Amino acid sequence: MASAAGGKLAAAVSRAGGLGLIGGGYGNEQWLAEQFEAAGDQPVGCGLITWSLQGQPDLLNAVLARAPKALFLSFGDPAPFAVKIKAAKVSLICQIQTLRDAKHAIDIGADIVVAQGAEAGGHGEKRATFTLVPEVADYIASHSSHTLLCAAGGIGDGRGLAAALMLGADGVVIGSRFWASREALVHQKMWDAAIAATGDDTIRSSVMAIARGLAWPERFTARVLKNDFTDKWHDDIDGLKAVADREAKEWLAAWTSGDTRTANTFVGEVTGLFDSTKPAADIVSDIMKEAETSLSKNFASD
Repeated sequence: MASAAGGKLAAAVSRAGGLGLIGGGYGNEQWLAEQFEAAGDQPVGCGLITWSLQGQPDLLNAVLARAPKALFLSFGDPAPFAVKIKAAKVSLICQIQTLRDAKHAIDIGADIVVAQGAEAGGHGEKRATFTLVPEVADYIASHSSHTLLCAAGGIGDGRGLAAALMLGADGVVIGSRFWASREALVHQKMWDAAIAATGDDTIRSSVMAIARGLAWPERFTARVLKNDFTDKWHDDIDGLKAVADREAKEWLAAWTSGDTRTANTFVGEVTGLFDSTKPAADIVSDIMKEAETSLSKNFASD
């Protein structure tokens, strides 16, 4: 959700009863300031890519000065930032992809652990939501019962929320479905591509990071829609590296123009579960109503 989840979307989610997060991503301080202003007086949190934050630690001070409700750290070691976040009385949310990472997040004082499965859009790892969430839930129950657990990855409707609760989660983190909300900062052509796609049309790959010259740790790949770019380079990483400078210019130009044949649409397998964009408030309402129906139907007394 980096750059797609701006202040307007975060505020809309919070206004509807969730906690909206500004997708700070790699950390552009001016953009973040603009998005906090766009959120107005709504309580929102902010997400940052942890390995990128390590290269610009002053950015954390700038974000904390905005008094976010929570700091959401993903993809790297959150330990160097935990003490400062907790001292600011800001909730620390750590997104993890393995049980080992969950244990570490709990050890450093995470208030909320987000167990992200590989079904998710954007960056992640290999574990599936359906097995990772209950494994982390069991660990939390026996070692840190005050820590909250959210599920992420492949959750885009009320059935997913109901399933996550049954797996032991206290709540969910939803990306792709809100990526396809009217308030998201997404090119219309990318929305169109996602709406036309199914989960079968996605792929986990590292070629987008190579083309953009981003130093992503090797353990993480990104789920995107397949296109001509992934067809050409996914199985030829060395070839892509040899022409990365040229490809970066073409990829970034395509991103700006919404050319989905070259630039990849960052969306998860849940892309097959929606067929339109909607206001964020309607998405929240629909998910809650469907979850209630699913749970009451399956647990109604005889």
